[in-house]
Amino acid sequence: MSRVTFWNWIGRSHEEIAQFREDWTNGTRYGEVKGYDGPPIPSPALPPTHLKPRGRVR
Repeated sequence: MSRVTFWNWIGRSHEEIAQFREDWTNGTRYGEVKGYDGPPIPSPALPPTHLKPRGRVR
């Protein structure tokens, strides 16, 4: 199975990573980090290219 990795997310496609980022930015998917009192850490912008899955390298 191929995976796309970006920041702290691992997904199956560029679109899935983009959705993870949008959910993080909107605060709709991820819960509160216990013990952290600061504002949410903003995710970096997606690169200007399409993220490509990588297969397993042996």
